[in-house]
Amino acid sequence: MYKLGIIGYPLGHSISAVIQKAGLDSIGENCDYDILETPPEELIPRIKYLKTNDYNGFNVTIPLKVPMSLFLDDIDDYANIAGCVNTVKILDDKSFIGYNTDIYGFKKAIPDEVNLNGKNASVLGTGGAARAAVVGLAERGIKSIDFYTRNIINSRQTLDYVRAKFPNVEFNVYQIQNIRSLEGTSIVVNATPIGMKGYMADQMPLDRKDLDNLSKDTIIYDIVYNPAKTILIQESQKRGLKTIGGLDMLIYQAERAIEIWTGKIPDAKVMKIAALESL
Repeated sequence: MYKLGIIGYPLGHSISAVIQKAGLDSIGENCDYDILETPPEELIPRIKYLKTNDYNGFNVTIPLKVPMSLFLDDIDDYANIAGCVNTVKILDDKSFIGYNTDIYGFKKAIPDEVNLNGKNASVLGTGGAARAAVVGLAERGIKSIDFYTRNIINSRQTLDYVRAKFPNVEFNVYQIQNIRSLEGTSIVVNATPIGMKGYMADQMPLDRKDLDNLSKDTIIYDIVYNPAKTILIQESQKRGLKTIGGLDMLIYQAERAIEIWTGKIPDAKVMKIAALESL
């Protein structure tokens, strides 16, 4: 029997337990999956708790994806590239192995027929989710990425990091409050929490006029999964734009996490049905 959980703060909106339990049931594994609210200042005692209470692994969500990296014994390639983790496997000797399954989930949610090679992307936000998006986009052949952020000064660390990791991709950063024309972009990724249930759910990170000016081939990718159709997704669909919701990314990253913990691949369709029923 596996003992698993999720750490982060706040976790009132999280449906990870529902998804993970459905996935584990689909492969015949019983488990405990605990919601462990963990503010940043309680990260160290939480790590001790996980080690001493026989946990097999856990998920990591905001705002702990970057600081958790400091407490790992090893990491996978994606976690190394992104500089943050969202899944940890605890070995028998209590060592922590960190993974970034967000990148896997982000990439898998983009249909195979979508061609991003040599094109431009716009990413709203510069946090851990934005880093995952950058890796996924770079691997799909994106030529340039424009970041839009509330605070350009605070985004410098992320910008320096991705420029060093992806020297063949051109990166620019702009104030999201003074967003420039997005007409030349092929995919817009909302990597902010704007639109999330309980956090500005009645708003979206773009103005409607920004959507009006987009080509009909532009993809709007909102990583927010609750609600399943954010205001941004709804307004984009009204304009005939292609959309990708955050729920698919969430399901696929959870699928990969279960594979890491158990060695078995769960049924993603069962996990998605469970997620939709809980939203």
